[in-house]
Amino acid sequence: MLMDPATLQHVAAPILRFRPIDPPHWPAPWQEGDYLASVRLFGILPLGHQWIRTRFPPLPDNDGAGGFAVRDNGSGRLARVWDHWVFARPQAAGRTSYTDRVHVEAGLLTPLVWAFAQGFYRWRQARLRKLAAGS
Repeated sequence: MLMDPATLQHVAAPILRFRPIDPPHWPAPWQEGDYLASVRLFGILPLGHQWIRTRFPPLPDNDGAGGFAVRDNGSGRLARVWDHWVFARPQAAGRTSYTDRVHVEAGLLTPLVWAFAQGFYRWRQARLRKLAAGS
């Protein structure tokens, strides 16, 4: 589910809308690569282009329990650095621990972009939980 670009679109909505530019279609599932996308706030306000640079590094501190990490070391018009890590680790009773970690650099706008990211990722996690629960 996390590796499907359609999931990104679903959990980001309606706050952010991403449209692939180069290449013109998302891979399915996500592959390591660089993807240029246009981003719109609430599907209306253009926020410019964003590079989504996906990599799958080894999971830090993995004790052999499985799981994976995804890193988007992206950049865009508003944020020169948008370094987003996702950590997913299996837990007891078929559950999964999911953690977002993000570092942003946006010049004078960094505090505002950072605050937006905090709210956005909380929204995304809530949407992911609801999706995983089948609601």
